[in-house]
Amino acid sequence: MPDDAPDPDFDGIKYREMPHSIEAEQALLGAVLVNNEAYDRVSEFLSPDHFYEPLHARIFEAVAQLVVGGHLATPVTLKAYFDHDSALADVGGPAYLARLAAAAVATPHAKDYGRAIYDLAVRRELIRLGEDIQVTAEDSPIDLPPSQQIENAESSLYNLAEKGRYEGGFMPFKSSLTTALDMAAAAYQREGKLSGLSTGLRDLDGKLGGLQNSDLIILAGRPSMGKTALATNIAFNAAKAYQKQIDDNGREVVSDGGVVAFFSLEMSAEQLATRLLAEHSGISSEKIRRGEITADEFGQLREATEMLQSIPLFIDHTGGIGIATLAARARRLKRQQGLQLIVVDYLQLVTSSGKNQDNRVQEVTAITTGLKALAKELNVPILALSQLSRQVEQREDKRPQLSDLRESGSIEQDADVVMFVYREEYYLLRAEPSADSPEHLAWQDKCNQVFGKAEVIVGKQRHGPTGRVELQFQAELTRFGDLDHFHQSYEGP
Repeated sequence: MPDDAPDPDFDGIKYREMPHSIEAEQALLGAVLVNNEAYDRVSEFLSPDHFYEPLHARIFEAVAQLVVGGHLATPVTLKAYFDHDSALADVGGPAYLARLAAAAVATPHAKDYGRAIYDLAVRRELIRLGEDIQVTAEDSPIDLPPSQQIENAESSLYNLAEKGRYEGGFMPFKSSLTTALDMAAAAYQREGKLSGLSTGLRDLDGKLGGLQNSDLIILAGRPSMGKTALATNIAFNAAKAYQKQIDDNGREVVSDGGVVAFFSLEMSAEQLATRLLAEHSGISSEKIRRGEITADEFGQLREATEMLQSIPLFIDHTGGIGIATLAARARRLKRQQGLQLIVVDYLQLVTSSGKNQDNRVQEVTAITTGLKALAKELNVPILALSQLSRQVEQREDKRPQLSDLRESGSIEQDADVVMFVYREEYYLLRAEPSADSPEHLAWQDKCNQVFGKAEVIVGKQRHGPTGRVELQFQAELTRFGDLDHFHQSYEGP
């Protein structure tokens, strides 16, 4: 009831009430009725659903209709809306509207009361959510296993947390300028002068300015080009560089590198770990798998393992993961550990939760749209690998281009950056002429020129230039690096 009343008590037994404040609701409604400007201060985050008392919700809704329609909302203009409202009649009729106006708080305080009402509504929703989780767990439907119940609960909690924020809507342009200036200042102070997260590869960073927050970055290539190796190298470099510091406000912030979530839908966590061990120890992954290592090399492996155990790289190797599950797990990791980079290997193995799974183009569209939305939501870059169509193999120049992307329409449209990995060496080694032919010597010279080299072709970039970046690639270690001081030559099979 709108009027103040003691806690419900029947024969000395009190029953539980949901959190609420009738007084706060009355004070806010009064402020709005006295000065409609108060409505503008709370309308962005407050809606009728947030009021505990149904009558107050209807009054707020009526006020909204009048104010949005350009009319004045006062106890007098509202009277026509409630002439036949029995709830208002029970508390004194139109006189109750006048009592609300008399209890008004000052307009500048309206937002504080609005936030209090909002927070109480969120608390009520938390209680309902907890009860729903309990009822579902107790009922335990056959088609809803506990793992799915947990994911549903996490998703609901995260959605509630996002709804519980007051931010959003328009911001003054000067705020945007301040944010941009802060980003520039951070880039100026950071080693490498990058505005984004460093890939650990100097020339690639120079082209991209690092991996930018909220960007969807597509890394595509044909099989055996090294796209997984490059993504693994970038993830490792970011996690290895992870550092925190205390800012001017006494808060702990990430100053370099970051926590990395690696969704490996094709390779197992053990296979990825072997690649990282090979890269860091300098021992080929083939020798590690076969156990063909010396005592000294085993010592190198042990040292590499100890170092790798300390980096914040988290691997999820669930095959065929759905975009909704991927998002829920990324949100959970950000809550628990923080998160600065997400890697998805690879795009075409993610499944959508929609009804268009028979239409592959529509499904990929749902996935890329979901990944871009997740990048913006968590404010982190997402590096997603993608396959290329076979039409690349039909051309004489096999350097990939945007039209080679599978289901390229949605991928190209949603991506902020599209990069391709290309290794001419791979194709040359498969086109060796016979050893006694005059072309063999020219082929040998060409192999020497491209041996151990790779190209990253930036085909699209919203924030900067496109073009090519040359990198070093050590196939036995699946390791990319900067090209400087790399002078090996091809010695043949």
